Amino acid sequence: MLNGVPDPYFVGNLLALLAYAGFALYFVQTLFRSGVPTSGVTYVFLAAVLCSTLWAGLFLAVDLLRWTQWIETWALPLADLLRYAFWFWFVLLLLRPRRSGDAGREYRLFVYLATAAIAAGVLLYLARIAHADWAQLSGRMAAFAALAQAVMGLVLVEQLLRNTSADMRWNAKPVCLGLGAIFLFDVFVFSQAALFQTYDGDALSIRAAAHSMAVPLLYLASRRQTNWMGKLHVSRAAVFHSASLLLVGAYLLLISGVGYYVRYTGGEWGRALQLVLSFLALIALVVLMLSGSVRARLRVYISKNFFSYRYDYREEWLRFTAILSSSGSPQETGGMVVRAMANLVESPSGALWLRNGTGEDFIQVARWNLPEIREREGAESSFVSFLQEKGWIVDVDQLRRGHADYVSLSPASWLISDARYWIAIPLLARQELIGFVVLGRPRAAIELNWEVRDLLKTAASQASSYLAQMQAAEALLESKKFDAFNRMSAFVVHDLKNIVTQLSLMMKNAKRLRDNPEFQQDMLDTVENSLEKMRQLMLQLREGEKPHHGASSGVDLEQIARRLAVSARSKGRELELQLRAPVSTRGHDERVERVIGHVVQNAFDASPPEGKVSLLLDKAGSQALVQIADQGCGMSEEFIQNRLFKPFQTTKANGMGIGAYESFQYLQELGGKISVDSKLNQGTTVTILLPLFHHVAAGADMSMLGAK
Repeated sequence: MLNGVPDPYFVGNLLALLAYAGFALYFVQTLFRSGVPTSGVTYVFLAAVLCSTLWAGLFLAVDLLRWTQWIETWALPLADLLRYAFWFWFVLLLLRPRRSGDAGREYRLFVYLATAAIAAGVLLYLARIAHADWAQLSGRMAAFAALAQAVMGLVLVEQLLRNTSADMRWNAKPVCLGLGAIFLFDVFVFSQAALFQTYDGDALSIRAAAHSMAVPLLYLASRRQTNWMGKLHVSRAAVFHSASLLLVGAYLLLISGVGYYVRYTGGEWGRALQLVLSFLALIALVVLMLSGSVRARLRVYISKNFFSYRYDYREEWLRFTAILSSSGSPQETGGMVVRAMANLVESPSGALWLRNGTGEDFIQVARWNLPEIREREGAESSFVSFLQEKGWIVDVDQLRRGHADYVSLSPASWLISDARYWIAIPLLARQELIGFVVLGRPRAAIELNWEVRDLLKTAASQASSYLAQMQAAEALLESKKFDAFNRMSAFVVHDLKNIVTQLSLMMKNAKRLRDNPEFQQDMLDTVENSLEKMRQLMLQLREGEKPHHGASSGVDLEQIARRLAVSARSKGRELELQLRAPVSTRGHDERVERVIGHVVQNAFDASPPEGKVSLLLDKAGSQALVQIADQGCGMSEEFIQNRLFKPFQTTKANGMGIGAYESFQYLQELGGKISVDSKLNQGTTVTILLPLFHHVAAGADMSMLGAK
């Protein structure tokens, strides 16, 4: 008490004791009430909290019982060592990898370092007990040992935060921030003692209060989820980076030296400047530890200057294969390929382009931290031809500068206009280009030398095989679906046969009983029943007729458009026609009408009863243009790119997904094309291009010959 006012240090120590004791009681009560099975990690955590409670109590006892010198000299340091030991044990249990290997070896290194830091403190403590003469000498050594423990604690917390998977980081952040605050404050306290052989009295007096700031964060973690302790474990294969320990140690030594110089040359402002510098340095340390760019630059520097080869190929290959095999579905495979290729060169972004069907253009199917590109790269473009013939990894920066290696290459505008693009890697499977990966600039500058190129080419070969296998599996799956469809068709034919037999029997009896009123009623019921059965069969089986091949005769598209308009009008719908030019195409009349009619019917199905559906007929160079537009529900870009023209893919609740696929296949047989432009809740425009059939010109030529 100072003049009737409580000592602020006493209040802080009392609050620290109450905070730790209260949290310990709450944690024990939660364990008994939750019924969640406890583990070794839980008991170690509880022991760390109890030791922290004892330590805070001893701090308060020093304030109250100033005549009890042995508490400050012997009991308090021992409680501090026990507290640090249990916190280290707790974090190391969370970091423990679930399988052996490189991660297991690095984990053991951290265990040895943490044990050595605690052991050094224990040895110095025992030396002070055994020899009183050691007290003065061991004081500074104890400060260095405590500083090493605090730095080791920061490194362990950093490893825990970095190795925790994204979905578990929500539970890990409060714990890491709380323990990080404890270790960070101790780095400040003990670094001064190690340099100047004396402790900062103010900082040391509020140490317990500062450490108690971790309690609200630990409480927050326990409130987020009942089994929060079980959610803190890191992923199966934790990836440790031992170089961070050396970086932190060297950084602290540098800052300590600068702080020493500032204090003794800054005059009366020296101490204030030292405190400001120390605080800024510690903040910078946290930023550096959490910066992916800094870690990438450190790895590049170490690889360049300390190893004859840049990569540990075994480790890189295991990591690359693990990323490729982690995809849970074919839709995720493209993204995994991009991430696996990007990780090899510390790139934070990338995109994958694949061929959209046999002989078609290349489209962007996956991207990571790069903008979406809707432009198609033609199969016959200069860029694709270069990748196919050369198989080179293209340095986009050299391409922009007009390097001699790329004189014959005319790059796409989307590739050279964006400065984020760094390299383009071809994906070749059996000497056939199936796609390419474009990577963004790496976090640290990397020279694209022979070693990097060889690694990327080998990885691209593996990724190509993986993608080709995935595409083959999809084709096999489609084939199996068609087999199932054919089996279903056999059942439908069987049902049709039964209906035909039933109708045939009715017609045979009609010759004898046509004047019988009861037979007439039964005949009407039979016809109605047969009609309903056939409607149900038509719902099950769409477009069951075998596709016809293109014929040499012409198909009048204008007549088809008019027939479709009449058919729509009979159903109470209106098809708006825009017949700008009479055009004809090659093919089978019924087959072409079925393709266009399927698109028109889809437009009506996607539109409300009052919605507008239009059909435009015109010439586009040497091709016939048929364009069907509606203002209906539309389709997503993902559905158009990946599912629209594949069998058994549909947006209709009762559709089979066969019509669009068969139409696409038949248009390809005729040498035509189909493209779709759609936006959700705005409408869809389908454009069909067909080769022109010049029957009018041929007839005119024959007339001229006859006239001659």
